[in-house]
Amino acid sequence: MRSAIYRGRVMHERSFPTHHRLSYGVWYLLVDLDELDELDRRVAGLGVNRAAPVSFHEADHGPRDGSPLRPWIDARLEEAGVALDGGPVRILTFPRVAGYVFNPISIWFCSGPGEDLRAILYEVSNTFGERHDYLVPVADADVTGNARGRRVRTVFDKRLFVSPFIDMAATYDFTTRVPDERASVVVRETAAGGLVLVATLGARRRPLTGGTLASVLLRHPLVTVKVVGGIHWEALQLWRKGAPYRRRGAPPASPMTIVTGSNRPANVPSGAAAVRGTLAR
Repeated sequence: MRSAIYRGRVMHERSFPTHHRLSYGVWYLLVDLDELDELDRRVAGLGVNRAAPVSFHEADHGPRDGSPLRPWIDARLEEAGVALDGGPVRILTFPRVAGYVFNPISIWFCSGPGEDLRAILYEVSNTFGERHDYLVPVADADVTGNARGRRVRTVFDKRLFVSPFIDMAATYDFTTRVPDERASVVVRETAAGGLVLVATLGARRRPLTGGTLASVLLRHPLVTVKVVGGIHWEALQLWRKGAPYRRRGAPPASPMTIVTGSNRPANVPSGAAAVRGTLAR
């Protein structure tokens, strides 16, 4: 199957105005939307749109009303002038574990029939129950490739309030690897004071089987609860270090931003050296 498990580590390092670093083990599902029925039948312990020890629910993504995701993403891509011609859509995301999930970010990889990447959707959520989608049309020239995999770099303005310790007037710089034997994401967030945050995910692919699922559950049980607990614990540490608190404003009027323009801009800060260590794992 094209769906898979990715196990690795997440790292966040804040450099301004207060230094703070965290790193912890996680695992994600890469779910191919064309394989939902097959996943539900074949993978022990995994349910699709039903209760199970680990489950993927279409209601956790897209319009969040439980309707099929493929027609929804096809319609959003059409609005952005992107056609997949029946090619695959895969979502890198946390599943529900014991019925609970919180996804700070889920990443949709939208490709043509020949696996040529045509769009990425960054689905961002905050702990206040708000979300915003950033849809990035991808041209062939936007994809850089070598022995370390294919990557897309995109810079866009922040639209959704995420952390109460970072200003809204900020810019994201994403470098995202198209999942193959590895998955990686590097996010550099800059504001008026310069580079504020570097966040990375580095993970290795594992087959999505009942045995692998049991293995990652033993290694990282209740990973989604761990993520939410970690967010609040690290926020407490930042507050104790004296990081200034920002109040949340109104959410964006539109649920989606279509990112236009160059996806490979120059002269953007390259981030901390810690990024290289994380991606090398």
